[in-house]
Amino acid sequence: MKRSALRPLTGLITLLVITAVVALAVTLFRGGLTESVPVTVLSPRAGLVMNPDAKVKLHGVQVGSVTSIDVRSDGQAAIHLAIDPKQLHLIPANAQVDVASTTVFGAKSIEMVSPADPSAQRLRAGQILEATHVTVEINTVFQQLTSVLASIQPEKLNATLSALAQAFNGRGKQLGQTLADFDAFLASIEPSLPSLSHDLEAAPDVLNAYADSASDLMKIADSAAQLSQTIVDEQHNLDTFLLSAIGLADVGNDVVGGNRQALTDLLHLLVPTTDVLNDYHDNLNCGLAGMVPLFRTPPSTKPGAMVSISFTLGIERYRYPTNLPKVAATGPQQCASQKLPRVPMGSPPPYLVTDVGANPWQYGNQGILLNSDALKQFLFGPIDGPPRNSAQFGQPG
Repeated sequence: MKRSALRPLTGLITLLVITAVVALAVTLFRGGLTESVPVTVLSPRAGLVMNPDAKVKLHGVQVGSVTSIDVRSDGQAAIHLAIDPKQLHLIPANAQVDVASTTVFGAKSIEMVSPADPSAQRLRAGQILEATHVTVEINTVFQQLTSVLASIQPEKLNATLSALAQAFNGRGKQLGQTLADFDAFLASIEPSLPSLSHDLEAAPDVLNAYADSASDLMKIADSAAQLSQTIVDEQHNLDTFLLSAIGLADVGNDVVGGNRQALTDLLHLLVPTTDVLNDYHDNLNCGLAGMVPLFRTPPSTKPGAMVSISFTLGIERYRYPTNLPKVAATGPQQCASQKLPRVPMGSPPPYLVTDVGANPWQYGNQGILLNSDALKQFLFGPIDGPPRNSAQFGQPG
């Protein structure tokens, strides 16, 4: 019993092993044990020969395969892809997708191409891509040819072909020469095809711009016609004006030519003055801007002058010879104060200390002045005396 049962059991095990090997081979062939990432491509159509297991390529290198194809409710084809996860880092998220084939009869494949400005993000699982182009197939060509032939009337086509036959009859040499000349013409313009292609691409934008400006262009053309008519009507006056302009130019040429050296010397003499004005143009602008409020102030309704008088604290008196007037002020432009050029109401203008022989705040006393020359000499050393004509009362010194 044991020997009779061993042989069928061995045959059954052998059959199971063979079945498992075949199933494993089929599974491996279909990529069932290969890890993949799902991606979906939406296309207007999948093509006639787009089957599961079709190749998915990136720049000609296979990176995955097609798993299934579904039809959406909007008529588009949803092509489900299985992408090798090791290749995801090579595929940008904005990759362009084409449904391509080697020939019009060949099997379809998915071709991925990196755009001119690839995204920094990579393709991810579950992402949906839009197919930008589907290769034209022979059935599409036949369909369009059938629609064209269906719209042609046979009798008219026969008449047209007969007319063409009569036109070409006996003119083979001329037709051949025409084709040769046309070929030479195409060869001459071939180097300019890139420029022509660029011009054709830019033509829609240019034509749209002209279309938007058509009304203005017509107005310009109408105005140009009126202007031309006006010039024709006033041609005698225009001739007189041109003759007068020629005479004026001759006189001006004589005046300028005769005084050329004097004008040149004058311009050279003006250079220092213009340089100073250029250096202090901000100061001039500050002074003129400060007078604008005075210019805009309306005149008084009462005769006379209106003044605002107030009492201020005394300031340091002039001393001899320290405070003798002199012209030695130098330095950069001084119109950077927040109060200039328009001094706020009730606010004194800023005082600029320069080398002009006077500085009322030399000793820093901003209050009521007392007879304090002795204290000043003690603090600052000997100081100059008062002016020679200073027979004044109530002042220090």
